Amino acid sequence: MYPARSRPLGLCAPLFMAAVFSSAPARADVKLPGVFSDNMVLQRDLPLTFWGWADEGEMVTVEFQGQKASATAFRQLPNPLGRWRVKLGPFKTSATPASLVVQGKNRLERKNVLVGDVWLCTGTANMELPLNKSADAEKELAAANHPLIRLFTVPRAKANEPASDLRVSWQECRAPAAFSAAGYCFGRDLQKAIGVPIGLIGIYQSGVPAEAWASRNTLADHPELRRDFVERFERMRGDYAAAMQRYVAEADEMKKQGKRPTGLPPKLPVMPAWMGAELFNGMIAPLIPYGIRGAVTYQGEANADRAGQFRLLFPELVKGWRQAWGQGEFPFLAVQLAPFDKNRNRPWEQITGVPEDSDWARLREAQSLTAKAVPNYALVVTTDLGEKDDPTPANKAPVGARLALAARALAYGEKLVSSGPVFREMTVQGEKVVLHFDHVGSGLEARGGKLTGFAVSGDDKKFVWADAQLQPDNSVAVSAAAVPKPVAVRYGWADFPVVNLFNKDGLPASPFRTDTFSPPPPPAPAQKK
Repeated sequence: MYPARSRPLGLCAPLFMAAVFSSAPARADVKLPGVFSDNMVLQRDLPLTFWGWADEGEMVTVEFQGQKASATAFRQLPNPLGRWRVKLGPFKTSATPASLVVQGKNRLERKNVLVGDVWLCTGTANMELPLNKSADAEKELAAANHPLIRLFTVPRAKANEPASDLRVSWQECRAPAAFSAAGYCFGRDLQKAIGVPIGLIGIYQSGVPAEAWASRNTLADHPELRRDFVERFERMRGDYAAAMQRYVAEADEMKKQGKRPTGLPPKLPVMPAWMGAELFNGMIAPLIPYGIRGAVTYQGEANADRAGQFRLLFPELVKGWRQAWGQGEFPFLAVQLAPFDKNRNRPWEQITGVPEDSDWARLREAQSLTAKAVPNYALVVTTDLGEKDDPTPANKAPVGARLALAARALAYGEKLVSSGPVFREMTVQGEKVVLHFDHVGSGLEARGGKLTGFAVSGDDKKFVWADAQLQPDNSVAVSAAAVPKPVAVRYGWADFPVVNLFNKDGLPASPFRTDTFSPPPPPAPAQKK
């Protein structure tokens, strides 16, 4: 019998030595991050950054489409390998598969590479909903064979610090059952319209608030965001660490005195399910600075109870992503929250009863106001696509189609109607209010009959449902007998708005309000008898 400690060493020594020698060349191998894989799409018309790892001081050469550049790997602690980075391009659009070659002490080749446009598809449950669970899934999957569309799905991952790599690779778009339905429909419609290869990078996780997608710099550099998402939790951690240190010191002192420690250790602080920046670190940081054309996002549900905060946070998130990528103000397309009645299972008579204030309406407003805070931003409206008791409606094809329209107008400069009516201004004319709109397209229309969803109030700030009439000049006149002196109008201001104002090009009007009234206070607690 071998001694207990020597037996494992004797049996495992050959395997141990083999592991040492087999791993030694690996440390010298040039490595690429997962985003540079077979089947990828490289962004056209931009200088592109290629990066990876190699031994410190190793010369690495990257070659693609007749262009070649070299760099020396430099040490980057704590990674034992050096990091290298080169720039190539710009490259012209190419649907002909090519190879990317990386040469150091070893040679890497990435095959079936196309050059076109790369879009990030980001968000929460509504972006995550896979194609195989969307409306008409069987029909959609049967037709989803698009060799010029490539998909890259980022694994879910939280991280306290920016991650460096992703263990995943690009795939050709062939019946992509698990990929985002909204993202796929967007890419499919866009590729058909502009005729170039499209790369879609899926980055989504259901139930996540926007702060988890923001960068650490975004949260730390703004006073209000730093207070809400950085200092608050650092203080909680610090208080816990100090309490634990005191507890340990007191327990040690009791033991020295031969006494049994009393009391219990401090409880861990209750932290939120999602911390600021942790999904940016785990899912977005490893992609930067891979060349992209723009981003589409569908999120906001988890921030609906903090719409005022979202008005600040979301524009800063957009700015932070753009700053991190260093590609300027790339297009950013957002999807407005769809109608949802919060699983209250109310009958239609209650939903369309007395006008109520709505945190979901305020979140939609915050999404609209982002257009005033950041350039190169477009919002897709979905007031006609909600499901009363499901915040994740299955009908994603129209969402993708509208995103593609918005991209064609914003990113590609096409002259087309890409937005529904957007409120511009109002005038009070006696007992009625006249509303004027931008993006009327071919004209305004009421789908399904008389206009619905308009409410009006006087100085008392109490809204009542209003009569709304289309005017020949594409304005809307709003009035209510109960409000002889109107001062404000709201449209679609509800969790589940029942509305039907469209332009004749088939796009719905964005919900809006003309007032700046604060939300009503919560009801007083019932008095105990």
